[in-house]
Amino acid sequence: MDIPFLLIKTVLLRPYVFFFLAVSLFAASRFLGWKRTGAMFGITWLTAFVCEFLSTRVGFPFGDYYYTASTVGEELYIFNIPFMDSLSFTFLLYASYCLALLFVMPYQNTSQPLGKRLVLRGALSWPVIGLTCLLFMFIDIVIDPVALQGGRWFLGQIYGYPDPGVYFGVPLANFIGWFIVGLIAMIGYRVVDQRQGVLPRLPETIPAREVMLGVGLYYGVLLFNLCVTFWIGEGLMGLVGCFIYVPITVLVWLKLAGRLPILQLNLR
Repeated sequence: MDIPFLLIKTVLLRPYVFFFLAVSLFAASRFLGWKRTGAMFGITWLTAFVCEFLSTRVGFPFGDYYYTASTVGEELYIFNIPFMDSLSFTFLLYASYCLALLFVMPYQNTSQPLGKRLVLRGALSWPVIGLTCLLFMFIDIVIDPVALQGGRWFLGQIYGYPDPGVYFGVPLANFIGWFIVGLIAMIGYRVVDQRQGVLPRLPETIPAREVMLGVGLYYGVLLFNLCVTFWIGEGLMGLVGCFIYVPITVLVWLKLAGRLPILQLNLR
């Protein structure tokens, strides 16, 4: 079966994935521009694919897991990896990056009526990268347990673990793997960013609403997965996910209200 036809079938089978991807591309193009968006998303996809390829063979960095190949012929696979799976890392990392920027970047003092502006000095600093990776890992704490129950909803049972883990069947190594993938991808993006003339420079400030599009994407993915979790009757799993995000959401509202203390960080 040819690749274009399989890609069309993938979009029809996973419309929610491509909806989130489309939103992320729209938001990222407004914030980063197309060249930076291509660099960030391309590096993230390649990193995720290589790490998934390795994990399904040698167990690193996500731990030992496998894809069931139950949807072969129904969606696009690259080797044994469903294309939509590694693709999902791109918009999740971008959304996590936007949320990290919202937390770390200070507001510019401005009287503009259209809203606040975020200062982007140090937009790829180590504090931003570290927080991005943590938020990237946290959202998988909600996503992976319900995805593992994919046979009970429209995802399908596409993967599994030889040895069920302690967190609703998910091994803790999986979450460490997500942090590692985020870290490798963000470091790769930082390296490209620091090469003179490769990528256009970011503006010194940007309207906060541009970053909020990515934050909205983050919470959109989160709510989608929490709704599915409760829909399939996994109340405890859903409550744990909500509990994790209550303090994070409170901090988001405090930052938006200008009541979150600005941390004195080395933004380099």
